[in-house]
Amino acid sequence: MNSVASMLNKLWLGFFLTATVAGLARWFSDGDGSVFAAMVASLFDMARLSVEVMVLLFGTLSLWLGFLHIAEQAGLIRVLSRWLGPLFARLMPDVPRGHPAIGLITLNFAANGLGLDNAATPIGLRAMRELQTLNTQPDTATNAQILFLVLNASSLTLLPVSIFMYRVQQGAPDPTMVFLPILLATSVSSLAGLLIVALVQRLKLWDPVVLAYLGAGAILLGGFITLLATLSAAALAALSSLLGNLVLFGIIIAFLLIAAMRRVPVYESFIEGAKQGFEVARDLLPYLVAMLCAVGVLRASGALDFLLDGIRWLVATSGWDTRFVDALPTALVKPLSGSAARAMLIETMSTHGVDSFPALLAATMQGSTETTFYVLAVYFGAVGVRRARHAVGCALFAELAGVLASIGVCYWFFA
Repeated sequence: MNSVASMLNKLWLGFFLTATVAGLARWFSDGDGSVFAAMVASLFDMARLSVEVMVLLFGTLSLWLGFLHIAEQAGLIRVLSRWLGPLFARLMPDVPRGHPAIGLITLNFAANGLGLDNAATPIGLRAMRELQTLNTQPDTATNAQILFLVLNASSLTLLPVSIFMYRVQQGAPDPTMVFLPILLATSVSSLAGLLIVALVQRLKLWDPVVLAYLGAGAILLGGFITLLATLSAAALAALSSLLGNLVLFGIIIAFLLIAAMRRVPVYESFIEGAKQGFEVARDLLPYLVAMLCAVGVLRASGALDFLLDGIRWLVATSGWDTRFVDALPTALVKPLSGSAARAMLIETMSTHGVDSFPALLAATMQGSTETTFYVLAVYFGAVGVRRARHAVGCALFAELAGVLASIGVCYWFFA
């Protein structure tokens, strides 16, 4: 945790120092003294925007943690754990069948799948502690811990509700437009993470059971992509919106009906889960204010534009399309800090428009990548693991796959 704090301290201070240098450069070279007024104004603007985002985040997290608690009380997580048990038994052969870690890992994936990354973290920490009980070398990560962490860092997101929420706050008429792009990009990042870990750990992916699970998923995804390939860009955007809303509401109704059939007090369960959302969202406000203000100053000083102009020139010189460059700030800081990436995403939406190509691409990157170094430090730090072995390289490989897939998918959908 100390390394994470040190990294974020340097990142945050670096934003302000870079903005200061850029502002002074504009003043001395162009005589533009108004840059300092713009930088100060951005501080107040971003502080106000942080509160506006947080108000909606309170409701969104409370809503989905409430429904997730209903699913847990109804036994749906236990059912999912039994379904995935044979797969985990082969991917994590050192973890005994029925071990508590399997259920917690499943619940963690469920929270991540619903886009509740902040809620998934405490569940993931519990799973990591359970895996640590099987660790014969407490300071060194086990194969099971590395696989769990890399899959967690690959950001498997089926319903990116937090991304939808940010788009709603920025005035998007159709917040679920990015549903399918995120689903496709996050599938690529998760598959890349699984394959690279399997290669390093020499997992037997050709085992009939593993092939059955992965083959079924690949067939479904491949068939879905084949269907999408027949559609125009306008039809893709419309289908993404329809499926996003349909799946979102369908899951809610399924949770409620199954819980009611099993005599779960749905209202009381929802309230109990929703209380956790209030606590999680409240704790995020200081981080959001800090990072949004730092990013706002960076943009107002001209430093961010200078960096992007340099990358844009290199891309154009290579003969490639440059529209993706304005979305890169989100991808560049996501491995380091989730709050900084959120700030970059919101700032991109505010600057270019919520439904602009850079904003749609930034939202897709945000939904299909993870705060790799933060996850590594928090999860391993919580159980005292100091030797990460191949965890860092595998997680970054999955991160890169998610970024590249996001760019390709968004050109397919929105270009």
